[in-house]
Amino acid sequence: MKLLVLATDPVDADDLRGALDGEELDGAEVLVVSPAVNSSPLAFWVSDSDEAIADAESTARQTADALSAVGARTRAQTGESDPLLALQDALTTFHADRVVVFVRGDEEAQRYREDDVVGEAQRRFAVPVTDVTR
Repeated sequence: MKLLVLATDPVDADDLRGALDGEELDGAEVLVVSPAVNSSPLAFWVSDSDEAIADAESTARQTADALSAVGARTRAQTGESDPLLALQDALTTFHADRVVVFVRGDEEAQRYREDDVVGEAQRRFAVPVTDVTR
């Protein structure tokens, strides 16, 4: 199985197994992408993305390490702040069988629903997409 995981907060193996209805991760090839989301609109407008990139790198690495610990073959990378662009960029070189999008809290979940991230991703990329709100 080739799996793309998009997450703005660290995800562990149990979280991912839950999204995959208990499917095991041993031997799965997983690309973890964490969007570099600015903490505020002001940070975005003044192009202060260093903190957002560092947070995204940390999230991607923590998630990849957690999944590697249960036997998945993982890679980690940061992505664009827009989740659809992050998915598009990742799927250009990583041909996933499935995408799992982890969304944090109400504000992010509302934005993802308004932008119809899951539906748009399924239409654009022709790959099954599952979203999990945490």
